[in-house]
Amino acid sequence: MISTDTASPEPAATRAYRALEHLIVTLELAPASFVTEGALIERLGLGRTPVREAIQRLAWEGLLDIRPRAGIAIAPLHPGDWLRVLDARRGVEVVLARSAARFVTREAADLFHDAALAMQKAVISGNVLAFIQADKALDEALAQAADNPFAARLAAPLQTHSRRFWFRYKADTGLAESAEHHVALIRSILAGDEEAAAKDAKRLMALLRGRAEVAATR
Repeated sequence: MISTDTASPEPAATRAYRALEHLIVTLELAPASFVTEGALIERLGLGRTPVREAIQRLAWEGLLDIRPRAGIAIAPLHPGDWLRVLDARRGVEVVLARSAARFVTREAADLFHDAALAMQKAVISGNVLAFIQADKALDEALAQAADNPFAARLAAPLQTHSRRFWFRYKADTGLAESAEHHVALIRSILAGDEEAAAKDAKRLMALLRGRAEVAATR
C-alpha cells in the first residue's frame, strides 16, 4: 500500500488520481503491464469509488486502457510517441505562458517560487523523483496563473505523458539544464513579460523535443 494522506483536504478521488498518476509516471506500474481494479484499491489504500473515478480519468487521458474481463492495461511507451506529445503540447504551453505572465496573482507567484525552489533542491540532491514532483507543481501553478481552464485542461494530460517519457528516457541526465529552462520561464512570468514567457516556453519545448528525438533513434 502506498502512503496517502487521509487528512488531506483534497477529495478522495483527487488523491487517488494523484497517487495512481505518480505510479504510472514513475513506471512503478510498468508500461504495457496489466493490473486489476482490486489490486489498485489495495495498493492505494482508498475506497472503490474514488479509485474507480481515478481509473476512468486516467483512461480518458490515455494512460490506462480498461479492458472488460482482461483487466486494466497500463499504456505502453513508444519513444516516437514522445515527439507526438510534444508537438501537440508546444502551442498550448505558449498560450499558458503568455496568459500566466498577464494574469499571475500573488497566490500563483508563491506557487511558482515554491516549485522553483523544490526543483533547484532536487537538482542539488540529484533526486529525480523530487524533480518530477516539482515539475508537476510548476505545471499546476502555470494552470492556476493562466486563468484559462480550457488550455489548462488540454495541457494537463500532455504534460503527464511528457513527464512519463522524460522519466523513462532522460531521468538520469540533464536535471540542471531542465531546471534552468523551467526557472527562466518562471522568472519571465513573474516579471509579467508575455513575450519573454512565450520564448522561454518555446525553448523548454525545444529542449524536450531534442531529447525525444534522441530517444526515438535509439
